[in-house]
Amino acid sequence: MEQGWKQLADGVELAVNRTDKFKTGLFSVTLTVPLEQNTATTGALIPEVLYRGTRNNPDIERLSAATDSLYGASLGPLVRQRGESQCISFLCSVIDDCFALDGSAVLEPAAKLLGEVLLDPVTEDGRFCRNYVKGEGANLADRIQARVNDKRSWTIFRLAQEMCAGEAYAVDKLGDAEEARAMTVQRLWESYRAMLGRARVTFYYGGSARPERVEETMRNAFAPLMTGRDALVECNVIAAPKGPVRTVVEAMDVTQGKLAMGFRTGGVTMGHPDYPALLVCNALYGGSANSRLFLNVREKLSLCYYASSMIDKLKGLMVVSSGVEFRDFDRAQEAILTQLDEIRRGCFTEEERIAAVRSVVSGLRGRLDSQGQMEDDCITRVIHGGRPDDGAALIRAVKQVTAGQVAEMAGKIKLDTVYRLTGKGEAHNG
Repeated sequence: MEQGWKQLADGVELAVNRTDKFKTGLFSVTLTVPLEQNTATTGALIPEVLYRGTRNNPDIERLSAATDSLYGASLGPLVRQRGESQCISFLCSVIDDCFALDGSAVLEPAAKLLGEVLLDPVTEDGRFCRNYVKGEGANLADRIQARVNDKRSWTIFRLAQEMCAGEAYAVDKLGDAEEARAMTVQRLWESYRAMLGRARVTFYYGGSARPERVEETMRNAFAPLMTGRDALVECNVIAAPKGPVRTVVEAMDVTQGKLAMGFRTGGVTMGHPDYPALLVCNALYGGSANSRLFLNVREKLSLCYYASSMIDKLKGLMVVSSGVEFRDFDRAQEAILTQLDEIRRGCFTEEERIAAVRSVVSGLRGRLDSQGQMEDDCITRVIHGGRPDDGAALIRAVKQVTAGQVAEMAGKIKLDTVYRLTGKGEAHNG
């Protein structure tokens, strides 16, 4: 795989992963802005309205027909949160040119179509179509309100809001439901024009095309974006809890309790020298099928229906998510903390360390088998100042992580906030 990065203008960059591994090519354009309360809703709504039609293909039916004519190209919007950034993306997956029946180029017309979606939308009186804004505003509001239906992800979301209150990280990347429903055409159009002028722009391509061809294609299809703009969007990393552990208890109509625990990682994030040790520590603790939380807290002690840990590599957080009986909140929390304390004291076997290392390495290598995951990893690195990377250096570093480094890393991880979702009428213990 041949990787490259090029700055096309101030705040405009192109990342390329050239590979013959896939029969398709994937390219994307991502506009990155700070995650802020007053712009999150418009940022999430704009790509949905843009996807309703272009000047040449003014409705979803004709837009779909246009993608079908490109050998069934797949095109769509995506809103992501990366650290304290809101990333508004359009992704397009196209067949590789060598598989086209007549050998014709597919990349260029697909990029041209995506450029039209982003830069030349169908308009009404010089602004977005009123019906499109109203309809997509209602759809976005429904998506925001539906978050609560998945209680597992909801508890993690609420934990982040409570743990990072006052920080940009706590802002919902989808914005506010009431604001989405009440969105006006004028406000959304003004926000769209402002976003085009200020957002950091990252182009990505993964496939067999030469980087020079990809650059020319992107310059032609997205010419209005090739102007200077702001630099990196910084992510505020808080190394340690600001005070004593906080416990937040909320009640809903649920039959199973949810326990989410948020930790600060001592300022260790992606690119930090201790990041490989953090990955192994997380896998050993709760981030793999052979983790201590799974084998001990769930299987041996039967205190949780599920228990796992995950890290945010940009914000410096680790979150433990678990499902428990209401009566077991205290016991489960104590057992979860005990497992971390044992890792801090080095009370784990060499077999456990090796299994954790293998799990991390397998996960890193597995992401190279997916065009979508490769794009996501590359965008994450590039928008925060890194460069395209095949992960080889990180894999080598992970393999060299020692038991002592894992224990030392665990010692840096400190509990910040606990979130408990309990049933209505249940005792709010803890």
